[in-house]
Amino acid sequence: MEGKVALITGSSTGIGRAIALRLAKEGANIVINYSRSEKEAQETKKDIENLGVKCLVCKASVDDDEMVRRMVEETVKAFGRLDVLVNNAGVTNFVKHDDLEGLKDEYWDRVMNINVKGLFYCCRAAAPYLKQQHGCIVNVTSVAGLTGLGSSIAYASSKAAANSVTKSLARVMAPEVRVNSVAPGIVTTRWNEGKEESIKHLSEGTPLGRVASPEDVAELTYSLIAHAGFVTGEIIKVDGGMFI
Repeated sequence: MEGKVALITGSSTGIGRAIALRLAKEGANIVINYSRSEKEAQETKKDIENLGVKCLVCKASVDDDEMVRRMVEETVKAFGRLDVLVNNAGVTNFVKHDDLEGLKDEYWDRVMNINVKGLFYCCRAAAPYLKQQHGCIVNVTSVAGLTGLGSSIAYASSKAAANSVTKSLARVMAPEVRVNSVAPGIVTTRWNEGKEESIKHLSEGTPLGRVASPEDVAELTYSLIAHAGFVTGEIIKVDGGMFI
C-alpha cells in the first residue's frame, strides 16, 4: 500500500474511520470524505497524518453526482493518482419491519439515493483513474442485504441493491479493476448508541459470541485490497457467524 491513494467515503467516524486508519498504517495516502461531521473529519485527518502519510479532507454528499466528481478530481489533483475506492457512506432510518405505514417515502428516497445511487456515482467518477492504476473498489454493504433483516425494509433493500451493483461492476470494470463487498452484521458504532442491551442479546449464542468492531470490518477490507488479487464480484460477510 506504500504510496498508494485511497478514497474512503463516510470516513470521519466509525467503520470508515477504522478503514482509513488501517490503510494509512500500511503507507497509503488517504482521502477522508464527510457530509456533516467536519470536526470528526479533521480529528481523523490528524490521526492519519500522525502515521506519516498524507491526508486530504473532502466534504461531499455522495448522492450529488457533481460533488462526487469534484471530490475525485480534487483527489487526483492532490496526489496524481487514485488506487482504491471504499464506498462506506450510508444512512438508515429505524422502522420496524411490520410497521408498513411507518416506512415513509422520504425514508426510501434517502437510503436509495445514498446507499445505492451514491455508491454508483463514486464508482463511476473513480473508474477511469482506478483503471489506470489497476486498482480496486470495496463496497461496505450489510448482511441485511442478504437476509432481508436490519433497521428497516428500505435499508435491507438498499443493501441488496448495493450487493447487486457490486457484481455488475465487477464484470464491466474487469480486468483492470476488482470490485468486492464486505457485508457487516451488527457493528459497535454510533448508529447503535442506546441499543447496547438489545445488541448484547442478539450476539449471545452466535459462534463468536460478540458483535463486530469497526476494526474487524477494516481488517477484512484491507485484506481484500492488499491480499486478494484474484477475488472479484464477491460479497463477504463479517458477522461472527451470526448468519451461517
